[in-house]
Amino acid sequence: MIEERYKEEYEEGSDLLWPSDKEDKITRQFYKDLSNLSKNINYSKKKKLKLFEQVVRVIRGKSWG
Repeated sequence: MIEERYKEEYEEGSDLLWPSDKEDKITRQFYKDLSNLSKNINYSKKKKLKLFEQVVRVIRGKSWG
């Protein structure tokens, strides 16, 4: 059962508006996907950097030898 948003009122005067279960699930999935995308981009950059470092090492090795 999908609950709708509900509002919680406190004596201090602050009110909280909680998301529905469906909104919460979508938001959590969005941040999970965003995190995975970020990890993939960082991995890709590291992989390219390692390849570049290897090419530089080969060039330096040949030029020094």
